[in-house]
Amino acid sequence: MRRLQRDALVAAGIVAALATLSACAGSVTPQPGRATFSTMTSAPAAEQGSSTRQPTAQPPIAITHIHAVARHPRTGDLLLATHEGLFRQIDGQLRQTGPVIDLMSFAVASDGTFYASGHPGTETDLPQPVGLITSTDGGATWQVASRGGQSDFHALTVGAGTVTGFDGALRTTTDNTTWTQHTIPAPPRDLAAAPRTGTLLATTSRGLFTSTDNGTTWTTLSPPEVAVLAAWADDSTAVIVTTTGRLATSTDSGRTWTLHPKSIGAAEALHAQRSPDGQLEIIAVVGDTVIRTMDAGASTQILVQ
Repeated sequence: MRRLQRDALVAAGIVAALATLSACAGSVTPQPGRATFSTMTSAPAAEQGSSTRQPTAQPPIAITHIHAVARHPRTGDLLLATHEGLFRQIDGQLRQTGPVIDLMSFAVASDGTFYASGHPGTETDLPQPVGLITSTDGGATWQVASRGGQSDFHALTVGAGTVTGFDGALRTTTDNTTWTQHTIPAPPRDLAAAPRTGTLLATTSRGLFTSTDNGTTWTTLSPPEVAVLAAWADDSTAVIVTTTGRLATSTDSGRTWTLHPKSIGAAEALHAQRSPDGQLEIIAVVGDTVIRTMDAGASTQILVQ
């Protein structure tokens, strides 16, 4: 009876987070929103070799929903994967980069390669759904790597040379084209892979799970509260946001946790990394606001609103 009660509580906490995903399926049509941002059709010069092509001015576009957040591993620029495509914050200015794609999932490898999945905009020449797409020019252009017209990965992560995604089944690939299907105790709300070891975290309706063999086997972790989102800051430091909006951190790959007292709110996307001086930076999307904390939520800074 106690187990049934615990499973019911865990499931209830995750169901609310899952509801956001269903509203974003289908093709993308930019809609009016609370804020609009100018677009940038070329990647920054530093990522284009000797190119000096300047960004082309485009009509402003509204962001209606942010699915994922990250920082570029080379430049440190803030990246937002949204219902309207990829946005990049450069020198405090948020600009759209590349075509309109509903980026349902988004991940950045340590070499700067972008991975994503979702649905093409009405004027974007990509299959529906796009499958696994990749970009090596900062999101200016995207190529279908595999499963175009087949997979809409709502959870996607990359680490240690392996891409892991969930499109109704858990799949992994090491070459972006050939996929291996695995079992998982429950559908993941979120997936996170450690950058060098590839250790996986999966938040599910049955709890938080980890895998050290690319999803072949899974072990249950015991965080202090129900985990909704997960991220790795490095190969041993993991961060989760819970159903109460509190952050919990682990420095031993999830074996033990510290629950931090202040809630940041109902987060919809999460990113964590170590700053150059070793501090833990956590970035979260709460509603239509992107916040940053260097003290596990005790204080926050607004990056985008």
